[in-house]
Amino acid sequence: MADLIYVLNGPNLNLLGTREPAIYGADTLDDIAGMLEDRARDLDLEIDLRQSNHEGHLVDWLHEAQARGAKAVLLNAGAFTHTSIALHDAIKAIRTPVIEVHLSNPHTREDFRHVSFVGRAAKGTVAGFGATSYMLALDAAARF
Repeated sequence: MADLIYVLNGPNLNLLGTREPAIYGADTLDDIAGMLEDRARDLDLEIDLRQSNHEGHLVDWLHEAQARGAKAVLLNAGAFTHTSIALHDAIKAIRTPVIEVHLSNPHTREDFRHVSFVGRAAKGTVAGFGATSYMLALDAAARF
């Protein structure tokens, strides 16, 4: 049986492909899901990809990832990265390793994006490589 990797996406990521493509790229979330599925097969992993614009859903899914014995979680929390103590606490509360993922590099953007509550609790961060950020994070998760 393949190890399970949760891929959780936060607010506005359902708009990828049309939302500020100069920053986030032209790939849609479905495009990224397809790339992840292909790579996951190569790594003998199973992907459970989800997106929500609601913070509580992301918290619940982090808890669920641990309950289901997921090997890791890839989390692109979107704007919640910079605001959510609840996500920080949920990451700290579970044993499942979490990798923070960003399409853009928050450190090259507005000052308010330079603080990551998610990153302070995550095992690591991959940022700034567009859709490839997810692939790099998946490769790292496979090594846990």
